[in-house]
Formats: sequence, structure tokens, C-alpha cells
Amino acid sequence: MVVQNFEDLIVWQKARELTWAIYRLTRVAPFAKDFGLVDQIRRAAVSIGSNIAEGFDRGSKNEFVTFLGYAKGSTAEVRSQLYTALDAEYISQEEFDDLKEQNISIGRMLSALMSK
Repeated sequence: MVVQNFEDLIVWQKARELTWAIYRLTRVAPFAKDFGLVDQIRRAAVSIGSNIAEGFDRGSKNEFVTFLGYAKGSTAEVRSQLYTALDAEYISQEEFDDLKEQNISIGRMLSALMSK
């Protein structure tokens, strides 16, 4: 398959899924009442897909790789914030494990794409 748009990238699709999962979780109390953490984790999650898209549409390989690096950094930010949510008992261990695995998988995909 030829990738013509950022939407064709599996890693962007996975980032979109992760973002939606974060939004679903952060809509429910008590998580929803922690406005600072909700804002932070949502912004970081959105940043993953946004940086993939922006880098792709920049048109240069070097810029694409730079923006993939930004997206990878955002995966670390989301993962760190997931620990905070777990520690604050906003999410269950099962929810944490699932989101962490999705997040790590996206990070691996980004690393592989950066090395191509």
C-alpha cells in the first residue's frame, strides 16, 4: 500500500485510537474533576497524532523525522501522566496496563518509522 496521506499511516491511526481512549477515561469522575491532569494528558495525547500529521505534510524527510521525534516525546508524556492517574486511583490497573501497552506500541512504531 502506498501512503499518500497521514491518515494512511497505521501509527497515526493507532495514535487516534489512544487519544479517543484517553478522552473517554477523562470524562468520568473522579478523573474528570482533575482539570489540570485532564488538560495535560489530553493535550499530550492529541500531540502524538498532530505531530505525525504535521511532519508528514511538511514534505521533507528530515522534517518528518523531526516531528516523529516530537510525537515520540509526547508518548512518554502520556505514559508518565498515566502513572499519575493510576497513583491517584483515577484509573484501574487494567486500564493503565492497556493504555500503557498501546502507548509503548505507538512509540515502537514511531522509532521504526524514524529509522527508515
